Amino acid sequence: MRIQDIMSGSPETVTPDTSLAEAAKLMKDRDVGMLPVVDGDGSRKLVGVVTDRDITIRHVAENHPPGCKVREAMTDSVATCTVSDSVDDVMELMGREQVRRVPIVDERGDLIGVVSQADIVLQGSSDDEAEETVEKISRPSGKHSG
Repeated sequence: MRIQDIMSGSPETVTPDTSLAEAAKLMKDRDVGMLPVVDGDGSRKLVGVVTDRDITIRHVAENHPPGCKVREAMTDSVATCTVSDSVDDVMELMGREQVRRVPIVDERGDLIGVVSQADIVLQGSSDDEAEETVEKISRPSGKHSG
């Protein structure tokens, strides 16, 4: 099975200049834990991601002042996959990188979708493979996004 068969297409995005408060509200309203960060309004060029954990650990816990921008909490080195990757490829990446969500990009690096751990578990693969991926993702590692 290809990842394009289970990914969520056209995800909501923010830019590095979006306020963290706006990003957090968008996460709450959309019931998501990660927003892809694109390089500008109207762009699909992926430059990073911001997660609920990024906002909590890198902003709130560090006592940053209100009004901070996404660029101050986002993760800019992001592992991605393409639509032609298999579900097994994405599961391997999630386990290795210990992330729960993976942006899906085209050959130019433009965002086209997102695959989450839940997508994998609900639609993607065998119970044993999904369980193994969840275990790898959940191991303590010191990584801060996901």
